[in-house]
Amino acid sequence: MSIFQTFKLAIRSIVGNKLRSFLTMLGMIIGVTSVITLMGLMNGVTNYVLSTFSGMGTNMLTVTVTNTDTRYVEVDEVYDFVKENSSYFKGVTPTVTGRYTLKNGTTSITSTVTGIGEDYADLNDFKMSSGRFISYADIKNRYKGAVIGTYIANELFDGSVKTGDNIRINGSVYTIVGIKEEEADSEEGSADDCVYIPYSNAVRMGSTGISSYSFAAASDDKVDECKELLDNYLYDIMKDEDLYTISTMAELLETVTDMTNMLGSILGGIAGISLLVAGIGIMNIMLVSVVERTKEIGIRKSLGAKKKDILLQFVMEAATISILGGTMGILLGWVATTNIGTAFGLEAYPSESAIILAFSVSAAIGVGFGFMPANKAAKLNPIDALRSE
Repeated sequence: MSIFQTFKLAIRSIVGNKLRSFLTMLGMIIGVTSVITLMGLMNGVTNYVLSTFSGMGTNMLTVTVTNTDTRYVEVDEVYDFVKENSSYFKGVTPTVTGRYTLKNGTTSITSTVTGIGEDYADLNDFKMSSGRFISYADIKNRYKGAVIGTYIANELFDGSVKTGDNIRINGSVYTIVGIKEEEADSEEGSADDCVYIPYSNAVRMGSTGISSYSFAAASDDKVDECKELLDNYLYDIMKDEDLYTISTMAELLETVTDMTNMLGSILGGIAGISLLVAGIGIMNIMLVSVVERTKEIGIRKSLGAKKKDILLQFVMEAATISILGGTMGILLGWVATTNIGTAFGLEAYPSESAIILAFSVSAAIGVGFGFMPANKAAKLNPIDALRSE
C-alpha cells in the first residue's frame, strides 16, 4: 500500500470521528500554542531589553572605585587621563547619585538626583526640549542649576514649568536651566524621572567623594582597549583590584541576553510538558481505535495486507492527527503572540526556530506515541481479529 493511500485512509478515519479527533488534537493545539506564545513573548522581552540597554550606548564603560584614606582617585586626574588617551576615549563624566526630597511650593516628592559632568548629555545622547544642560562653568562655580525630566515637571509643576523656575532639592534652592525631552511617557522610575545637577554640588550634599565614573570609548571596537587602559591606570593608583570594578555595556548586554535565553528555554520546557500530555492522549485514543477496528484489521489481513501495511496505517493516522493539531497550534500561537505583545507594547513574534521546533516535535510525538498502538494492531492474528465482536 502506498503512502498516499495510507494518508487517504487516515483522513477518512479522522473525518469519520470528527469530535473525537478534534478533542484528541486539542491537547496538541494547546501545547504548541503555549510553546509558540511563550517563546515569542520571551523574544519580544529580550529585544525590548536589548534595545533599552543599547540606547544607553554600547561604547560605554562604568567604573566604580572604593576610595580609602590613603588611596583614592582624583576627578581632575581622571579628566587628564582621558585627554592623554583621546584617541581611545570620547569623554568621561563623574556620577554621584542620591535620593532627596524635591519641593515646589507645598508639593513635594522623593526622587533620585544625579550629579554629573558637562559631557554627560553628549555621551548619553540626551535631547533637551527647552533650555540647556549642565555646563563646565556650572560645575566649576558650583552653580545651583538643575535639569529635570518631564515626570518631575508634571508632578511638581503640573506640566507648567519653564527655565528660570526654582525647585528645592534637599532644602536648597536650584534654578531649572533645562528640561529633558520626554523618553518614556513621563512615568515614575523611568528615564523621565530624573534630576541632574553639577557633580561638585552633589558631592557637598552628603557624599564623601566621587566613586563612580562613566567613560565613552571613541568607538565600539575600542571598548576592550579602553578597559585595559583603565585597568592599568586604576591599578597604579589603588594597588588592589578589589578596590575598583570596570564593567562595559557590551558585557551587560551579553549577560542579559544569556539570562533571557535561559528563562525562555525554561518557560518553553514547562509549556512543552503539555505536549507530552497531548502525546499520551493520542496514544490512548489510538489504542481505543485499534480495539474498535479489530475486525477491520482482521479483514484487511485476510485479504493480503502485510504487517507493515497495518503498522503504517495507524502510525500515519496518529501522525496526521498530531501534525494537524500542531499546525493549528502554530497559527493560534502566532495570533496570540502578536496580540499579547501589542497589548504590552512589545514587538513580539514567533521565531522561525520556534515554529520549526514546534512542528517537528508535534510530528515526532504523533509517530512516537502512535507506534505502540500501531504495532499492537499489526501483530493481531487475523483469525482472532475476525472472531472479535
